[in-house]
Amino acid sequence: MSGFIDRPCPIRRIGDGQRNHFFGYYDKTPWDDLGRYLLSNQVPIMTQDLDGGEVAEVGYFDLEEEDSFKVIGSTTAWNWQMGCQLQWLRTPGEQRIIYNTRAMGPEITEFPYADFRANVYDCASEEVRELPLPIYAVAPDGACALCVDYARFEATDRAIGYRPTHRLTGFRAAHATTAPEPAPDDDGVWRMDIESGDFELILPLRRLYDFEHASSMDEAVHWVSHLQIAPDGERFVFVHRWTEHAGDETGFLHRLFTCNVDGTNLRLLESTRKPQPLANPTWKDDHSVIVWGPHDGSMHYHLYDDRDGSVEAIGAGTLTENGHMSYTNDGRWILTDTYPNQETNHRRLLLYEIATGTCYMIGEFFADPDIEKHNRCDLHPRFSPDNRFVTIDSVHEGSRQQYLVDVSELTG
Repeated sequence: MSGFIDRPCPIRRIGDGQRNHFFGYYDKTPWDDLGRYLLSNQVPIMTQDLDGGEVAEVGYFDLEEEDSFKVIGSTTAWNWQMGCQLQWLRTPGEQRIIYNTRAMGPEITEFPYADFRANVYDCASEEVRELPLPIYAVAPDGACALCVDYARFEATDRAIGYRPTHRLTGFRAAHATTAPEPAPDDDGVWRMDIESGDFELILPLRRLYDFEHASSMDEAVHWVSHLQIAPDGERFVFVHRWTEHAGDETGFLHRLFTCNVDGTNLRLLESTRKPQPLANPTWKDDHSVIVWGPHDGSMHYHLYDDRDGSVEAIGAGTLTENGHMSYTNDGRWILTDTYPNQETNHRRLLLYEIATGTCYMIGEFFADPDIEKHNRCDLHPRFSPDNRFVTIDSVHEGSRQQYLVDVSELTG
């Protein structure tokens, strides 16, 4: 029987809470493969507008050693939503971590972005290697990354941008935070080899501007977000956005695309004809993408088959709010959250059993309404490798912390 069940699960804060901790986005996991180490950003502040000078320490908790925290580096290239895109490189036989940083070396004009780079940290040797581009999405095998311009985000969608300093003069350094070039043909999505650092532009923004062009694109600024590579590493999903009023998300228009990781076989899955939400896509498997958005006049979680374009509504009548969703490894459960209730300011954490259509509310968390939207703390829930635990970021206890939720009685 389908329905909605209140089922709070055991929860505990990770760490001692002396400093603020958070991981970031929903589309990657803080867990290592064995479920022992948990990546985190560590900062002295809970919230404030960022000017690009604030330092975040990056590292990981050891859940088997009383949540001790090991610092592996620091960065000033971060924001409250995504952090510094901290994530594991899952190369067989190695344990490495990658995260975004601000360029600190000599002037390098042949790199696309003046300000931003990425660091690779080797857990065994503790050696650090710099890469020429900041990363967004990393392939499941750790071989390559997809890269974009975080200064363009700062101008279009402040919550996910990095404030540029323009200390250097790379060929994209002319980007301004107020008026970026609308749809350049020399910037967009880059593919970078993790080992060599070689990079190439695989999807220029001008190509998206020209693809089934609409008149609403003429005077708009364009960008891409929500990039995620499929489990088999062959294709990636992303959202193409454009607006004439940068910074005002109520006027954003959206299209959902998939593409081969070399930039070929661009495929349009969905397009909004008016400003309405289309966000937070994620892969269910190698060929299926779920997203919150409109299709045929209805707003639901929709599951798209990337091979034939067929669409299925998921949880209609039960999952009725936008959130950040992911699947268990066996595809039996969907984990998601909600944005704050306008009356109570509570966010809900939900587990949806696909076979029965039953939705369990496993937690509810207060979010201070005085925290500005671009500095907010979404729950961004993420499964552990064995699907028995969930981690979230939350501010319900008055500081920004990561929490561990035990869902093993439901997921087995």
